[in-house]
Parts: sequence; C-alpha cells; structure tokens
Amino acid sequence: MRVEVFALGELEANCYLVWCEQTGQAMVIDPGGDPAPVFQSAGRRKLSVVLIVNTHGHVDHIAGNARLRQLTGARLLIGAGDAPMLGNPALNLSSWVGESLAMAADDLLNDGDRITVGELVFAVIYTPGHSPGGICLHTAGAVFTGDTLFAGSIGRSDLPGGDTEQLMRSLEERLMILPGETMVYPGHGPTSTIALEKRCNPFLT
Repeated sequence: MRVEVFALGELEANCYLVWCEQTGQAMVIDPGGDPAPVFQSAGRRKLSVVLIVNTHGHVDHIAGNARLRQLTGARLLIGAGDAPMLGNPALNLSSWVGESLAMAADDLLNDGDRITVGELVFAVIYTPGHSPGGICLHTAGAVFTGDTLFAGSIGRSDLPGGDTEQLMRSLEERLMILPGETMVYPGHGPTSTIALEKRCNPFLT
C-alpha cells in the first residue's frame, strides 16, 4: 500500500490518495476541498481512482466529492449512518460556511464491510460519536480514522449528531484494540500510532 496526503480546504482536512502498487487501482479518502492536486497526482502516477470514501459527512471531508467523481467516474461510499448528511446542507454543515452541498452516495457501508482496491482490502469499522455514522478504514498496519482520533487528541462531539459517550466507546472498544504498531492516518494533523495514542493521548490515558 502507498499513501499520499493532501491538506484540502479552509480547514486543511487530510485527504488521502491510497493505491495498490501491483494494480494501479486507487481510492481517495475524504476529498474536503478542490481535488485537483489529488487528481493530478493520480495522473502522474498513472493510477485509476475507482473509489471515493468519506469517513463521515461533514463539509470539510466531502466538499470535493462531486468534482472528483466527475473527473474520475469513481463510486462514492459513506457509512450508512451518515448518508443523510450528504444530501442535507444543514446536516453536513455546508450551510454554516455559506455553501449548499447536496449529493448522494453510490453505496453505503456498514460495520464489518470490506472494501477492495486492487489487491488491498480494508475493513470498515463503525465509530460513531463525532457523527452518527462515522467510520474508520483498517488494513494491515494502518487505520484511517477521519475525525474520530487525531495525534494527541480526539474528535469533537458537540456538533449536530455528535455524542461524547459514543465517541469514547468507539475509541476504547473499536480503535484502541488494534495492534500498537498500527499507523494512524487522521482527518487532520500528523500521523501517529495506536501505541503512541494509548501512551500519550490525554483523552485516552
């Protein structure tokens, strides 16, 4: 697996271009702003972007969905619990920033589902709390955590649909059980590992 990160949009959300070296197939996780740099990088690498996956339905993680889908023809996936957010500017918070984003996913994801990109396989982990249907994507040695877990911090739970108790359960029961060496690719900020977050994250220690 190869990964390239782009900080997109005003909130500089991490957008990940993830690809299989053997097949050249790729997916984009959370295109939250103008996806042109992501599309250009995929083109330079001669990658075929087949999937766009949103870890949750907030504007800073979905704003580039429509344009990237237009450019690549990729299918758009999101957790079933957050699907209503895509079509509702009030729920996806785009109305809060003067936009009006409304779209629909091609497929919905549930806990335990598998996503295949070339020879790569990702397990969907349902992690509500930051949003009602937030998900993380886990593969061997890595987990993409959206706004559930950050390096040294955790997602906020005071936005519409957030729930502090759910968020803490998601962190403790779904993410902290992963192997310590698992790389954490969060929705904002630098990478980390599960072991480091267990040891140093003030919200988890």
